[in-house]
Amino acid sequence: MKSATFSNTLTNVLAGKNVLTQLAVPQLVEKVLERGEGILTSTGAVRAETGKYTGRSPKDKYIVEEASSKDAIDWGSVNQPISEESFNKLYTKVINYLQEQEEVFVFKGFAGADKRNQLPIQVVNEYAWHNLFAQQLFIRPTEEELKTHEAQFTILSAPNVKADPLTDGTNSETFVVVSFERRIILIGGTEYAGEMKKSIFSIMNYLLPQNDILPMHCSANVGAEGDVALFFGLSGTGKTTLSADPNRRLIGDDEHGWSSNGVFNIEGGCYAKCIGLTREKEPQIYDAIRFGAVLENVMVDELTREPLYDDATLTENTRAAYQIQAIDNIVEPSIAGHPQTIVFLTADAFGVLPPISKLTKEQAMYHFLSGYTSKLAGTERGVTSPEATFSTCFGSPFLPLPATVYAEMLGKKIDEHGVQVFLVNTGWTGGEYGVGSRMKLSYTRAMVQAALEGELQSVETKQDDIFGLHIPLHVPGVPDEVLIPNKTWENQQAYDEKAQELATKFKENFKKFGHLSQEIEMHGGPIIK
Repeated sequence: MKSATFSNTLTNVLAGKNVLTQLAVPQLVEKVLERGEGILTSTGAVRAETGKYTGRSPKDKYIVEEASSKDAIDWGSVNQPISEESFNKLYTKVINYLQEQEEVFVFKGFAGADKRNQLPIQVVNEYAWHNLFAQQLFIRPTEEELKTHEAQFTILSAPNVKADPLTDGTNSETFVVVSFERRIILIGGTEYAGEMKKSIFSIMNYLLPQNDILPMHCSANVGAEGDVALFFGLSGTGKTTLSADPNRRLIGDDEHGWSSNGVFNIEGGCYAKCIGLTREKEPQIYDAIRFGAVLENVMVDELTREPLYDDATLTENTRAAYQIQAIDNIVEPSIAGHPQTIVFLTADAFGVLPPISKLTKEQAMYHFLSGYTSKLAGTERGVTSPEATFSTCFGSPFLPLPATVYAEMLGKKIDEHGVQVFLVNTGWTGGEYGVGSRMKLSYTRAMVQAALEGELQSVETKQDDIFGLHIPLHVPGVPDEVLIPNKTWENQQAYDEKAQELATKFKENFKKFGHLSQEIEMHGGPIIK
């Protein structure tokens, strides 16, 4: 099927009498309730369930193998190829299904707060609540922008369309398929709304580097003096907690681009985990969940309709989607200057990484490529001791290009802008998980504050013998003895063995990057004795 045919077919679908375009939030809420897709909670937010799939389906994500893009893609288990023939079959299934529906919902908006680098998108949904989700997560156009809006990428989401693995070339009934040539994303067989958000992020991870813009899976905030900070970290490392600073304004909580002009938020909203959510712990998120927001898989009291954030009956991965404007302390529009400070967060359950260390450019590139944290014992069936987890560039599921492309861009920008980079361990001290204790949040906050305020630029440091990291010997508000990890262990031999174990895991993981990263490893990686 040629590009022109795709375009004409899509135009016909969007011109159908069943298509409802750019409904206001109250209208979409009414549709959700009228169609029985969800309920209204006491907060005013809509609550919906995603059924069988309560998270992303990484094994069901594909990129169409096309002449125009195939040489650029880093093919493998993350970026699985699928044929144009299979894409055509699935596209036809989705289009035919949407044309048969009584109602189809369309949202037109943008990805990228920097207007010089915006991607106009449109999201076509079978479900009203999915369209409401899209309105919360992506950037809404003004009335003037809507008049000239021409989508450069389209999401076609039809959860009730199931793939047939035997004839469609998929692994299961679920499919998330990206065609860079047709500029279409097909989603079927899953009701999990996060697939839409992450599909657009994957698209931006492909497109932005072509314009020398680094896409990043991180949060970002800015201080009173205009000083910008980036926070990278996997789940459980404290990224949300540490970037939500009452003395700094939020640029965005999850996805950003770094251009020659500075940092910009890719999204227009937030997609926050809300298991165990309380106003005391995370007041910004708690208070943002109001009318227009979407609660995903959160249990609700049948009588009061109050969200039960502690209840994980459906999943631990309960979520809230809301516009960034629902948070008070934000930058608007979501753009700022070049970062002065980058913080990589890790929760090291081995208890051997320093609570804070300064990184050289090569070390920053090494730890960016590694994206390390720990899975803890008891969090998953079969996990009986801490397991090292590595997610390339802190976002491996969303990187269509080779990882070294992003790492080299980061190194270049660190050089250009004299950025200070720190590795902060929010994990264990005084021993591994089960022996030592979790680093005090008050100490971590003090360390991050000192890094952001430039107090660690000229402080005396000690280089770690195994990881090569430069450890500050003094941080305001933190006892000196906490800063050097081996001094917090009673058994030095046990420390050395555990540190070497983790260093070996770093080395093993880094082999996948091949010869291109040898110099980065030589100057940025740990030393195996």
